[in-house]
Amino acid sequence: MKLTVNRYAATPITQQLEEGIRCWIQQHGAGGGRRLPSIRRLAATHDISRNAVIEAYERLVAAGLVRSKPGSGFYVADHATTLSNAASDNSLQEVTNGLWGLFSANEHTLKLGCGWLPSHWRESDDLTHAIRQVARKSRSEIFEYSTPHGPLALRSLIQERLRPLAITADAQQIVMTGGGSHSLDLLVRMLLEPGDVVFVESPGYYNLFGLLHLQRIRVIGVPRLSDGPDIEHLEALLAQHRPKLFYINSVFHNPTGSTLTAAVAHRVLQLAEQHDFQIIEDDIYADFQHTPTTRLAALDGLQRVLYLGSFSKSLSSSLRVGFIAMPTPLVQRLVDIKMLTSISSSRFAEQVITTMLQNGSYRKLAERLRTKLSSQMAMALALLHHSGWEVYTEPAGGMFVWAKPPAAITPETLNQLASRWEITLSPGHLFFADHQPTPWLRLNAAYMQDPRAKAFIEAAQ
Repeated sequence: MKLTVNRYAATPITQQLEEGIRCWIQQHGAGGGRRLPSIRRLAATHDISRNAVIEAYERLVAAGLVRSKPGSGFYVADHATTLSNAASDNSLQEVTNGLWGLFSANEHTLKLGCGWLPSHWRESDDLTHAIRQVARKSRSEIFEYSTPHGPLALRSLIQERLRPLAITADAQQIVMTGGGSHSLDLLVRMLLEPGDVVFVESPGYYNLFGLLHLQRIRVIGVPRLSDGPDIEHLEALLAQHRPKLFYINSVFHNPTGSTLTAAVAHRVLQLAEQHDFQIIEDDIYADFQHTPTTRLAALDGLQRVLYLGSFSKSLSSSLRVGFIAMPTPLVQRLVDIKMLTSISSSRFAEQVITTMLQNGSYRKLAERLRTKLSSQMAMALALLHHSGWEVYTEPAGGMFVWAKPPAAITPETLNQLASRWEITLSPGHLFFADHQPTPWLRLNAAYMQDPRAKAFIEAAQ
């Protein structure tokens, strides 16, 4: 095996080895079974540490390209060349196929598995009034770029909105974005390089998994329990890996609907300090919560935690406005990346949000949504329990409930029932980084008042 390893290159040696062996497998490993050089031999040949070789081999084992035989060594796995070429593309294809199924459904289809509110729940009067105000106010609000940082007036309003959550953030620590997905894309570009390790919650946000795979990031799942990440499992993973980031959805977690508790939050921060990793706290469902609970950003003071918020889930999916509150030293780097990739966010959308925050209409809208979602969640849980479905945890509000039908219901039967009532679902395996098979489904409580949802749930028992 001929590999090129440059000990003085910016690319870590482990990553060079992993990529070199991966390329060799593509060219010479057809059929599998070929023995790879021993750890000692590979380290001696390239004058590198054995630890670097061990880590490279372990990454390839985790990717399914190499298999280990205790006492014998490492071998090319069966079908490794196919896996090497297709693994990343397949992961992306699975995610995009799941998204297309929801976005391409016709207007009569009941999107029971989607991640947004029904269109008939949306309140247009206050939004329309704000749009007219902005349009009348100034031509620049309609036609010109926003500032890369985002309008100071809006960032100051967000600063005040964070105070009830006990998050102290100066307006200069807040950068406006084009929604939660844009925020994640900017942070991945800024904080990560190919080969880096990121911990995610499992199940968790599948669009993030696709984004990380697109950037060749190693994604490792941490089980999500009813009170937050599984701390015991997290500690075990930290003994094996050195993550750069841990992504956590703190309130009304997508897809389980669970909420982070204070005890778990404190322990996560202790481990972040001990193992030197940063945390992305995704709190885009914050406005659906009646009584604020513990936020990592509040406990941490925006030292290791980068906090995400958004108005798209509550106000309009088309009005893409989000923000990131972060440690001061990172602000200019993020603004530079934002300028290079998108110049700025939508000035018009930002001014509409500013208007609605200033006149109080957004606050009142959020209060109405909270009440409506809490009521709908209670009815959804009662229906599921009555029909014999198992619920992972009982959310106090928000949109999502993670549930599975009785064991006798096969996936084929479930799909047939969904098709009968023109229902689209989000396949449960998409919410796991490794796409492991699962009977669990994400259900959106806001859609379960529809008679078709009731018929579907009751039939699957």
